[in-house]
Amino acid sequence: MLFDVDGVLVDSTASGERSWTRWAGEHGLDPAAVLDGVHGRRSAETVRRFLPEDQAGEGLRRIDELEIGDAGTTVAIPGAAGLLAGLAGNWAVVTSASAPLLNARLAAAGLPLPPVVITAEDVERGKPDPAGYLLGARRVGVPIGECAIFEDSGNGLAAAVAAKPAAVVGVGPGALDSPASPVVRDLRGIRWTGAGLDVGQDAVLRA
Repeated sequence: MLFDVDGVLVDSTASGERSWTRWAGEHGLDPAAVLDGVHGRRSAETVRRFLPEDQAGEGLRRIDELEIGDAGTTVAIPGAAGLLAGLAGNWAVVTSASAPLLNARLAAAGLPLPPVVITAEDVERGKPDPAGYLLGARRVGVPIGECAIFEDSGNGLAAAVAAKPAAVVGVGPGALDSPASPVVRDLRGIRWTGAGLDVGQDAVLRA
């Protein structure tokens, strides 16, 4: 199984929005414009949308600093801890976050580091490009066509579908307009049986 992190394993929405709002204010930018499309996109790509190239490096360093500083408010998505506790070693996270931010958010949420981690620094092209998920499957050692991908955002769901896994599980109401099947409220009632994924019907928003 391959998991996105923010919105799938952890709830960091408020933390991320606070950080990006502060960052926008520091750069004289409209926070609403900056926040539009942030979710599921690498910070470097968002920074370069709004700052000239000679300011992008410092802009990226600053948003990483802000987000890591606010990561302590991150909480686990309901059911995440139980699902991860029942997995064998063949799972990975594929995130648009940096490695330090990923570590800070998982630690705050009380979730384990996965056996395989794909972060923003590991791929040339971020979501919606499927490169991260394809790399995650290779490093886990399972063909992508035998993987299930858990995603929540538009960019992430597009990447997941393009990777052509066995299944794309949408997490949260925001995934209802995507091709994901099924779409679940959160991760409660979902478990790995050793032979496949068991999805409790109480969790399903759309089959």
